[in-house]
Amino acid sequence: MPTRFARDEEFAVITLDRPEALNALSFEVVADIARYIDEAEASDARALVITGAGEKSFCAGADISELMGRSIEDEKAGAERGQRAFAKLDTLRIPSLALINGFALGGGLELAMACTFRICVPRARLGLPEIKLGLIPGYGGTQRLPRLVGEARALELVMSGRMVQAEEARDIGLVSQIVEGEAMDEAKAFMRQFTGFGLPALRFAREAVRRAGTTTLAEGLAIEADLNTLAFETEDAAEGTAAFLEKRPPLFRDR
Repeated sequence: MPTRFARDEEFAVITLDRPEALNALSFEVVADIARYIDEAEASDARALVITGAGEKSFCAGADISELMGRSIEDEKAGAERGQRAFAKLDTLRIPSLALINGFALGGGLELAMACTFRICVPRARLGLPEIKLGLIPGYGGTQRLPRLVGEARALELVMSGRMVQAEEARDIGLVSQIVEGEAMDEAKAFMRQFTGFGLPALRFAREAVRRAGTTTLAEGLAIEADLNTLAFETEDAAEGTAAFLEKRPPLFRDR
């Protein structure tokens, strides 16, 4: 199988498993990713980690051999399928992390940017090189990159196809941190900053922050007030408040 799904403690893990092809995104792999995100959604996992097999690549982008001889209709349908697959991460009830263990290029970086968080190893190289093929990103890159790094920097990266190294990726906000040592252990440690909290509050927080980049301040404040109220109505909020007053750890139940 070119893609694997597994449970590792409280985590669901999707592994792109085509190391001989630098874990390139074939159409089959994109379909697998969509299916496995649904499996993570239906599970009792507290977070999702997506990574690539081997030590060279998270995902080197599209399987270029599959692009030859396609019609305009096929190309548009393929882009929309990829966008729908990655957009599942936007509404996933648990937070997600891309563990970038090497190259994250083209569709591979687009997959990583769809995750809630990204961390990378020192040897990682990230970029959207589609311009070098006479193309532009099609799986969300032109939309998610400016939301992460700003319009000017996104334009420079998309229009040049330049790869950035790990330190630059961290400095511009494309990844949260660079990890040394055993990468999966570091990924789980990073995500355990969040897995102890109630899932409703985590989802409301993600939604509020994401909407900040697409609305006016006044609209964003209204959204925040609505989501704050929804969080206040949960059992977890009552438990968190009671635990604080009683000076004990809260026991969140995701409701």
